[in-house]
Amino acid sequence: MKRIILSICMMLAAVMAAAQSNLSTVNLAEATIVYNEADAPLVKQMAQVLADDIEHISGTRPQVSTRKVSGAQIILGTVNKAGRHRELKGTWERYAIDTSDGNIYITGSDARGLAYGVFHVSEAIGVNPWYWFADVPVDKSNKRVFEYAENCVSQSPSVKYRGIFINDEDWGLKTWAEHTYEKELGDIGPKTYDRVCELILRLKGNMLAPAMHSCTGAFYSHPESQVVADKWGIMITTSHCEPLLFNNAALSEWDKSRDGEWNYETNSATILKKLDDRIHETAQYDNIYTMGMRGLHDEAMHGSSDPAERARTLEKVFGEQRKILEKYKKKPSNKLQQIFVPYKETLDIYDAGLRVPDDITLVWPDDNYGYMKRVSNTEEQKRSGHSGVYYHLSYCGVPHDNLWISTTAPMLMYEELLKAYTAGADRYWLLNVGDIKPMEIEMTMFMEMAYDFNAFSYDNVNNWQAKWLAGIFGVKGDDLEPVFQNILDHYYRLAWDRKPEFMGYEMEWDSREYSRLYDTDFSFETGSAQKRLVEYQDICFDYDVIEGSVDTEKVPALFQMLGYSLHSAYQMNRKFLYAQANHETGNVLYAYQTNHAINELDNLLNRYNTQLDGKWNQMISEITPGYTALYQNLPEYVEEPTTRFRLPDNQRHLEYLNKIDLSTVKASEPFRILEGIGTDWQALQMGQPLDLDVKGSIDITVPAGTLHQKADSIQLCISVVPMWPVATDRSNRFAVSVDNGPAQVCENIFQEWGREWKIQVLENRKEFVLTLPLDQTRRNHTITLSIIDPGQIIQKITYQ
Repeated sequence: MKRIILSICMMLAAVMAAAQSNLSTVNLAEATIVYNEADAPLVKQMAQVLADDIEHISGTRPQVSTRKVSGAQIILGTVNKAGRHRELKGTWERYAIDTSDGNIYITGSDARGLAYGVFHVSEAIGVNPWYWFADVPVDKSNKRVFEYAENCVSQSPSVKYRGIFINDEDWGLKTWAEHTYEKELGDIGPKTYDRVCELILRLKGNMLAPAMHSCTGAFYSHPESQVVADKWGIMITTSHCEPLLFNNAALSEWDKSRDGEWNYETNSATILKKLDDRIHETAQYDNIYTMGMRGLHDEAMHGSSDPAERARTLEKVFGEQRKILEKYKKKPSNKLQQIFVPYKETLDIYDAGLRVPDDITLVWPDDNYGYMKRVSNTEEQKRSGHSGVYYHLSYCGVPHDNLWISTTAPMLMYEELLKAYTAGADRYWLLNVGDIKPMEIEMTMFMEMAYDFNAFSYDNVNNWQAKWLAGIFGVKGDDLEPVFQNILDHYYRLAWDRKPEFMGYEMEWDSREYSRLYDTDFSFETGSAQKRLVEYQDICFDYDVIEGSVDTEKVPALFQMLGYSLHSAYQMNRKFLYAQANHETGNVLYAYQTNHAINELDNLLNRYNTQLDGKWNQMISEITPGYTALYQNLPEYVEEPTTRFRLPDNQRHLEYLNKIDLSTVKASEPFRILEGIGTDWQALQMGQPLDLDVKGSIDITVPAGTLHQKADSIQLCISVVPMWPVATDRSNRFAVSVDNGPAQVCENIFQEWGREWKIQVLENRKEFVLTLPLDQTRRNHTITLSIIDPGQIIQKITYQ
């Protein structure tokens, strides 16, 4: 049957391809763009945008008209006005493009669907979504603008609401807007948000959580910001701590000296008045509402510290907030999109029995470092509000900031989001992108996943970014994809072992013992430190070769997207590893190498801020320090060997001499070898996380000759990826046995904010050290791994 279905699909694809090849083409530069003046305002906006994009490529700007004219036309419209593609009616954000009678028709099921159709054409003719925000040049060699023809119908996006959260903007987007792009305002305002919202729409998103730190004027303090968001069809959502679009971190919004304590139990009238005013002034716009409340900014909820009592208070808050929404939106509250984010202490409140109205979307957060803390259980999957995801590429907080450059492994992102999506998280995906730059690559992949999650798989996700970069920077005859793949694999793998921001080994907001700078766990004695430096050096060399070979006009984009992060990661590693060598030897020459790395970091920063006549000046104003970090500082130098900087033993990791090569393990369902995750970039996944009833074992042969012939036991060090249990009634367990002997259960138990969790999340690993008996009658020995809690990922096995 599968072969029959496949054959039918292949025949249909062939028919469609033949139909496409027989279409008469349209010269878009000579066509008139036509739209119905009575259509949605975004349609008019997209007519002008399409004209701009065609002009960028062809040098000729098409005319835009509200009336049909003679000659070729590009006719834009939503299904209610276009009179075409009635199958789109009533669906969400779909589009159809067809070529007929010498015209191109772009029809949307709604205004944003129409916009996505327009941008589909724009990308096809050579306009990248990052043409302005990362200076990707338009492809003027693309001749499709002069002979365009296409028939296609899109599906609705995988996730209904998709967007970004600009956060911790103090050292990037704010300084750039204040000093470079919006100097007249001195703030992030409508001019900046105009560019941001265009980018989101081009990336097929539909919502924005604006910057909200106290250094920035509150979004609604500049009323035009909401207007420009609406111009692009972008809905405003807000972070977990901003109820009903209200930013209590801004003094203009909430001033304790004027408004009192942000405490619902003692000051509910003032709080509700503020929320009432905000919904009153924004009721005309289509926005997404954060429900409940926390403390000021990212503080815990004030009042009682008992989670059960807090739950009862939040239930009252829900009720009052929904009354406000109904009062001004003139709709039942269950017809308005609302979210509740059980972030930090609010997850404890939720677990204490908080009753969240069924239509409110539960937005599950990761732990700020890419690991989902929770996904919907069987009962939660029945909720009419479905669930969503709040995911981080950038974070300011315990145990260490991750604000500077993006190093989240694509496979980790996919594996964790797959877990959430499988459990019903298809309503709302929000990505914390910090300042947007230099997160372009990872942000694009996340938005593509949110739009069409089924286009990604375990087999292709690790190659997606290299393919995307090669499509932008490759030239005919040159296949850059394998070169980019090698660079990205090493870049993410090296950061997997230790992110550049974490190379000082300090823990922020911690005791004096842990919050100081230390030397690393990499060793010059075993060679792991030298190997790390050489691998970074090699990929930087490969990058430089690419940069030297691409067209000059593409170099700024390549440097912004990849070069700055890559070279900066290398220099940060040089800085700390050579400082460590100085501490271990007292040799001042290593101190000179550290100084050289610091100078190189300054040069990279200067290059970033002066490129393109200073267009991005202050976008990376400094190596992002956060509030308490030390990694950006100069390490101390010595003239004699010292152990003062030696890393505490509880952060040093055991590793035996012999290693199992996981890439050679023959895995079959429910086991899988994942490429693009783990310390060696090949890891063994033990079943799918949500396939809770799956059982199974896998045998791994110990290579002959690696154990002493008379050995009666084997010592194992098994390193796992430190994920969270998928549900409160699950754990992180698997069993290990050798030669069919007694099994030993390995269970990764940790508490968020505890020492064990901090160490694990900073190094992406948890190690189990075991001693198990060998069957001395056997010539060859076998390690058996058995599933207890599905989804555990084994990333390294060493032994002796």
